[in-house]
Amino acid sequence: MSARILVAEDDVKQARLIGIYLEREGNEVQIVADGRSAIDRARSSRPDLIVLDVMMPNVDGLDVCRILRAESQVPILLLTARTTEEDMLLGLDLGADDYMAKPYSPRELTARVRALLRRSKAAGRTDPAVLTVGDLEIDTARFEVRVAGAPVVLTGKEFAILTVLAGEPGRAFTRAQIIDQVFGFDQNVLERTVDAHVMNLRRKLERGRADRRYVETVYGRGYRLANGPGAGQ
Repeated sequence: MSARILVAEDDVKQARLIGIYLEREGNEVQIVADGRSAIDRARSSRPDLIVLDVMMPNVDGLDVCRILRAESQVPILLLTARTTEEDMLLGLDLGADDYMAKPYSPRELTARVRALLRRSKAAGRTDPAVLTVGDLEIDTARFEVRVAGAPVVLTGKEFAILTVLAGEPGRAFTRAQIIDQVFGFDQNVLERTVDAHVMNLRRKLERGRADRRYVETVYGRGYRLANGPGAGQ
């Protein structure tokens, strides 16, 4: 699967190694060494995926992630030496689709890139009909979500989870089922990763709507999208 990939990494040797592995997969790779350049290059070249180091000069990777996520739904894979759960959740909260801690295997990195590209491509082939549940609208062709007519910006994983739940409103999906449909072959995904994405998804959908609950927890089972005319009420 050939794609345009932007690698933002200030460690020259690491950047070169990542580029070699990704080019072996037939991808076109562009490399930048600081956060400001990453933002500029992403805006000008519109890559299919970004591999983004957190610790970079000028603008750090987390700020780059936040800025680019507000502008597009390009898949973002974060690389970082920070390994705490709080760091992982922060990265996901800012819009990253996946997260790898250093040191990492270049082969695993390329596998995760393939998975993200497959998911992104699959989302583009989804039925273009707008899924409507209560005042929630999901336009799977335009990759847009609206609540009561107001746009809501989601990450790729958040959008994929919401689309799975909206495909069968009212049905309870287990975390394992969500992992299977959203993350695919990646067996290293933890259930708490699903919980983190759902937590962020809820906050975005329900922002300013304290009396509404769109994604419901089914205790002992998983999650479901509220169903019926009163969904979201």
